[in-house]
Amino acid sequence: MTDRPPRLVLTAGESSGDQLGADLARHLKQQQPGIELAGIAGPAMQAAGVEAWYDLDVLGVMGLTEVLSHLPRLFRLRRELRERTLAWQPDAFVGVDAPDFNLGLARQLRKCGLKTVHYVSPTVWAWRAGRTRGVARSVDLLLALFPFEPELYAPFGLDTRFVGHPVADQLADRPSRESAREQLGLDPDDTVVALLPGSRSSEIDRHAALLADTAEWIHERRESVRILALLADRRQEQRLRELGGSGLERAGVEIVCEKTRTGLIAADAACVASGTATLEGFLLECPLVAYYRLAPASYWLIRGLRLIRSRYIAMPNILHGDEIIPEFVQQHASAGNLGQAALDWLDNPARRTGYQEVARGFRRQLAAGAGDNAARAILELIGRAG
Repeated sequence: MTDRPPRLVLTAGESSGDQLGADLARHLKQQQPGIELAGIAGPAMQAAGVEAWYDLDVLGVMGLTEVLSHLPRLFRLRRELRERTLAWQPDAFVGVDAPDFNLGLARQLRKCGLKTVHYVSPTVWAWRAGRTRGVARSVDLLLALFPFEPELYAPFGLDTRFVGHPVADQLADRPSRESAREQLGLDPDDTVVALLPGSRSSEIDRHAALLADTAEWIHERRESVRILALLADRRQEQRLRELGGSGLERAGVEIVCEKTRTGLIAADAACVASGTATLEGFLLECPLVAYYRLAPASYWLIRGLRLIRSRYIAMPNILHGDEIIPEFVQQHASAGNLGQAALDWLDNPARRTGYQEVARGFRRQLAAGAGDNAARAILELIGRAG
């Protein structure tokens, strides 16, 4: 296939994967300017030059029981994507996170003789540890974001490389706190709490009312606090307003779209749905409160099957090996718990200072040039490295 430019199929499943895929696409194009990229892509990947065969929203489902209702559609999508990928004859398939969808597709494509890559190790160290062997059967190359991950796959002979984390790399160019506040129309002396419901539509559905209640709880006790709701996608604003109801207005919540990083830099504390945003907030040195709610059936099924392995759900705690940020799951994710934990951050400057020192250390460790390293490893795999 050397008579034409290299081709890769890239598939992401949510906003954070879209950002990772976009960063990877930019570095692939830097190293191989003529490379052709296509697949499941959101706005960031499309802006980076990935042709969208399908939009990102087709995979925006979270939770065991929630996924069950979408299985026929997801199986149909996987079949269509497999057929389109094989017809296009790319040099490799690269799944960006979304392991439940991407690894199954990668396994099918690998059986057809296509080289396969997965970018972002599934959280086998946190839950469903048995997936490790399945990952090794599905891909030729695994690109890991955290330095402790390659050793987990060593027993299975999978080529696993720590490439660093793109979020840590990107933060070298982050705006100052003063600049971030200016961009958002905040005064330097404002006390600001940010609320993040998550990037998936299903997370907005589960968390909107909780965050509205949390905003009211904070507002009733600390009326001077300015409260921001940070949304990854402007299209989610109407849904948040509908589900959050009048509580958002009573608490004076200001909805900010597509400026999550800026909002986290500007905030004095943030309540964040567990996911990539907790890592981003941590590396930005924003004091965090992590929370998460699953559909009740999903939660009890996960607990009943003992699928959870880690003591923690939030990446800052997992990296640190201890609870450096409070986290609340399911019924414990209440307005009172989240609101009080946020106010505790505001009232303890010494605690904030120690937290920020730890966060800076991890930011230095993870800023390893992830996009460049990942692109080089993929191009080496397909024999097209510069």
